[in-house]
Amino acid sequence: MKPSMIKSLQSVIRRASSSLNSSRQHFIRPYSLESSPNCKFTVLGAGAGAGAAVGIGQTRALVMKLNPNHATGYSSHLSRLMCSSAVSSNAGLKMLVTAGPRAQKLVGIWIFGCSIWVFSMVVLGGITRLTRSGLSMTDWKFTGTLPPLSEDQWLIEFDKYKQSPEYKRVNKGMSLEDFKFIYWMEYAHRMWGRGLGIVFAIPFSYFIHKGYITLRLGLRLSAIFALGAGQGLIGWWMVKSGLEEPVSEYVQPRVSPYRLAAHLTSAFVIYCGLLWTGLSVVMPEPPGVTKAWIHGAAKVQRFALPLSLLVGITAVSGAFVAGNDAGRAFNTFPKMGDTWIPDDIFSMEPFIRNFFENTSTVQLDHRILATASLLSITGLWWASKKWDLHPAVRSIVSSTMGMAALQVTVGISTLLAYVPVSLGSAHQAGALTLLTLVILLNHTVRRPSSSMLKSLRSVATA
Repeated sequence: MKPSMIKSLQSVIRRASSSLNSSRQHFIRPYSLESSPNCKFTVLGAGAGAGAAVGIGQTRALVMKLNPNHATGYSSHLSRLMCSSAVSSNAGLKMLVTAGPRAQKLVGIWIFGCSIWVFSMVVLGGITRLTRSGLSMTDWKFTGTLPPLSEDQWLIEFDKYKQSPEYKRVNKGMSLEDFKFIYWMEYAHRMWGRGLGIVFAIPFSYFIHKGYITLRLGLRLSAIFALGAGQGLIGWWMVKSGLEEPVSEYVQPRVSPYRLAAHLTSAFVIYCGLLWTGLSVVMPEPPGVTKAWIHGAAKVQRFALPLSLLVGITAVSGAFVAGNDAGRAFNTFPKMGDTWIPDDIFSMEPFIRNFFENTSTVQLDHRILATASLLSITGLWWASKKWDLHPAVRSIVSSTMGMAALQVTVGISTLLAYVPVSLGSAHQAGALTLLTLVILLNHTVRRPSSSMLKSLRSVATA
């Protein structure tokens, strides 16, 4: 075999590997490829084996053109070389799910389904808050209870609500029918959360029984489940603060902004934990098996983590905006009323309280953080245009920038419209969607495993 032919073969292999991994579907689900009758390997995410399989097929065609007499022997040798490289690459992965691709798919679908459920919980919780339904149920049981089924039962619940500060100061004279609406909103939010516990616990027990889940994944999911169980307690702890008499007769009853922020932040943590875990199950390796793409992903990664923290802090600051009803003050933009910065932003003592309880300061902080998030994400998108990135990574960066712009637009519209339920709930859903894209970006640009990098070197020098 001539040296020029060997160089051509190596070039084809590298191009084939790059071409295969540019497909965006490769980081969604596992799949199988066969390179020869004696070698079959399962590729998870964007492993080196997929590129090897396609490379072998194109290499055979090239060998046939250059020298038909050497085609069988050389391609057979190349098949064995790349098959061993792909198998060693997958063997070196620390898989979270055992028992093969089918088990991996089932567990992945279940985790992503729970993530969607948590997402809907956050949106439903936002609607419950915006319709002022959260204080309609004045007691709480961990296992839940049946709703009122008769007129007498409804009157008993209504009498309980009439003893609350919210009824006395905000909803005095409310009809029974109006009470039923806010009661059903809060009841649905609570029972939806308990339903999530069942949807999580039963499949989790089944997968453990079947031996699909590794110890590492089992411990991670157990921690998420414990946090989810505690979320109900945090929710009641939050609601209880709104059932207490306000410190002043001029203050409307509402839940503590600190407890509301704790409740929402806990929900965000549960959601992000489930999303990251689900991605790790279906995509144990990041997409892209060329050195250029890996170097490009490393550049994005340096900015992705700080961006995630900034987006997360902005979302938490939104919880304090909600807890202080700050969205119903200064309903102008870009100025806050007639000024850029209100005069009373540091009027509270001690000083630190202004950032969590002062309506003016809380809204100003949220405006600054949201603007900083948008500018930072836009800067990353602009810089990434010059980098050599996997198409999937480039698509996620662009989607994140677009979502950030949309979220800021919805936020401004919500403020100017005096926080209607539709826009307010859309803004909360947008925050979680933006956080989803940032998490996906961080997961996609993470560093490949040492086994994958070793496989790349072995293929490049074959």
